[in-house]
Amino acid sequence: MLDVAVIEEPAAAEASLDPIRSRILAALAEPGSAAMLAARLELPRQKVNYHLKELERHGLVELESERRKGNVTERVFRATAASYVISPIALGAVSPDPARSPDQLSARWLLALGARLVQEVGALLTGAARAQRRVASFGIDAEIRFASAADRAAFADELAATVAALVGRYHDESAAGGRRHRVVVGLHQIPDPKPETETEAGQEN
Repeated sequence: MLDVAVIEEPAAAEASLDPIRSRILAALAEPGSAAMLAARLELPRQKVNYHLKELERHGLVELESERRKGNVTERVFRATAASYVISPIALGAVSPDPARSPDQLSARWLLALGARLVQEVGALLTGAARAQRRVASFGIDAEIRFASAADRAAFADELAATVAALVGRYHDESAAGGRRHRVVVGLHQIPDPKPETETEAGQEN
């Protein structure tokens, strides 16, 4: 089982987003048959069987084993990954493209950069899984609290200058056998937690 699988086909993405199928995928972190899943999820076995076939057809679950139980052959499945990410490539022509309107101060551009990151790293992961190799990567995740908007702007300017200096120092367009890499640095405010709905609040009182 993979840690993360990237879904690139629109039909597979649609299949994974079905609420019942997503529950089945989560339950199949531990292998199980249709009968076992029906008991775990409190669903009719016939319905589970139908959804399992669809998930298997799109490569989201795989057959782990078959075993005989009397006159019946029980098929045991498992999810192909512990978690899934839908690549923006599944959206085709309407997927975000950072080349359309590059703007360092635009949140929409930052979102498009993130979408491209998911698409490109997803493609690398898919190819590496087929070749049974690992993907060379590096990431930084940090939080910072600014005292003012002016401090935030100064930080962004200094960060941009530092990254530009590093790129200029190490970039070698003529290096024989060199491999191109992409550097993406983003800065955004952390969203506040979603407030409880009136219904949820009422249920707790």
